[in-house]
Amino acid sequence: MKFALMVPFLLLGLGLHIDVRAMPIIIKYSHVVADVTPKGQAAIKFKELAEKKLAGKVQIQVFPNSQLFGDDKEMQALLLGDVQIIAPSLSKFDQYTHQLQIFDLPFLFDNMAAVERFQASPHGQSLLTSLSTKGIYGFGYLQNGMKQLSANTPLYRPQDAKGLTFRIQSSDVLDAQFRAVGAKPKKIPFSEAYLAMKTRLVDGAENPWSNIYSQHFHEVQPYIMDSNHGVLAYMVIGNAKWWNALPPDIQKGLSEAMAESIRFGNQVAHDEEATFRSHVMAQKHVHVLPLNADQLQLWRTAMQPVWKKFEQDIGQDLIQAALQANR
Repeated sequence: MKFALMVPFLLLGLGLHIDVRAMPIIIKYSHVVADVTPKGQAAIKFKELAEKKLAGKVQIQVFPNSQLFGDDKEMQALLLGDVQIIAPSLSKFDQYTHQLQIFDLPFLFDNMAAVERFQASPHGQSLLTSLSTKGIYGFGYLQNGMKQLSANTPLYRPQDAKGLTFRIQSSDVLDAQFRAVGAKPKKIPFSEAYLAMKTRLVDGAENPWSNIYSQHFHEVQPYIMDSNHGVLAYMVIGNAKWWNALPPDIQKGLSEAMAESIRFGNQVAHDEEATFRSHVMAQKHVHVLPLNADQLQLWRTAMQPVWKKFEQDIGQDLIQAALQANR
């Protein structure tokens, strides 16, 4: 991106006149999951729409599966201008704001419909703009579905997790969530999660069905519990300095393409959640274990003290707004 922007000025320095706007703006969109996932499909859709709306003016380069940066490096890469757009998990914003920790609270949202109602509310929309002072421009929320527990052993009750090690994202809330049931959380980048499970560096993890299937986690985790205990969602963000420097017509076209691609990705997440689950269940070596209401209540009771621990950082008003979205 930096080199592409410098070329016209180098040519001018040689006495050559060139229409800068005639050169397409290179936009790198980096993410850490597979193309087949809702996030991956949304990124491809954004490229398609943006290059159609702004033909010849922009070129979108999509880099899936941590090809450029892993989830432990992508935020820094965005702020340095090495990429222009990323879509990190909402768990990745701890060092920039504590309010987004709300999405990691266990058993806060009943389902994805409640998550989307909260995100569309004034409280949820305010979180999109809360990072502008940190150099981050929020485009919108992408969904990936409710999270399921997976492990090398069945987990029917919270005490079944005691002493086990779970791979987690870099999130203090998720750390506290597993400690609440006597487990040992271990922060590991997403690109290294499969190997950690395969080599038994960890005993379990939590992921939505799309990640379980697309990353082949079901091949190295023989038990998957229908826990729906949390949500995995993303915020599509851009480098604010880069965004603010774009011409108004480019901003308009990109905004329209992004909004449409996010709607598309979220519809994919909704439509394909059951499909990904059925793909996993078709593998004879994995056991998908439904948890009944009594079992889920045990997990909810064991993990709910995490809410109180982070209430001051997140804000009681936000938590109440999220609970209202369940109704």
